[in-house]
Amino acid sequence: MKVENIWRADVQQRVFRELVEAFSRPGAIREIGDCIDGAVAQRAVLATLMDGEMTLADPHGQIAPADWPLLQAKPSANEHARYVAASGGRAPDFQPALGSLESPEFGATVLIEVDRLGQGETSLELAGPGINGQRQLRLAGLHPDWLTRRADWVGSFPLGVDVLLSDTRRIVALPRTTQIHISGGVR
Repeated sequence: MKVENIWRADVQQRVFRELVEAFSRPGAIREIGDCIDGAVAQRAVLATLMDGEMTLADPHGQIAPADWPLLQAKPSANEHARYVAASGGRAPDFQPALGSLESPEFGATVLIEVDRLGQGETSLELAGPGINGQRQLRLAGLHPDWLTRRADWVGSFPLGVDVLLSDTRRIVALPRTTQIHISGGVR
């Protein structure tokens, strides 16, 4: 029986390193397709981050039933989960954990799968910590309500969510400190 690459420790270490780089440089696209051997990036990230202590919500049915035992994560309600796997093509119809003033680190990380990173009809101008000046990000397959909801979720900093966008082969991080400008407005 052959084990998929995303479940191997050496591949998970490479994906984890790319996640660290992505969160260090918000809006910068990180390529992970060369090491995940055809798996979808969101699935590879989940394989890397999940263990028996993590809570995970799947409001849009992103996770295959066969993957749950391998992930070992505890299924959780959207508003309590540390991680939420979502589809960017659908409007966000849930409320994630935002943390508390005493423990803002308990805000969720929302993993949103989109059609394409680096090209597409949506153009974002990003600013904030980890970005020298401004950075442009183009993407396709993100329902416009995501930007409005993210703005609401991060509006009471330090509370909020961190977002990790992915397509089939690439990831890009948008921490709660990242400011997003689109169509002349801040999101």
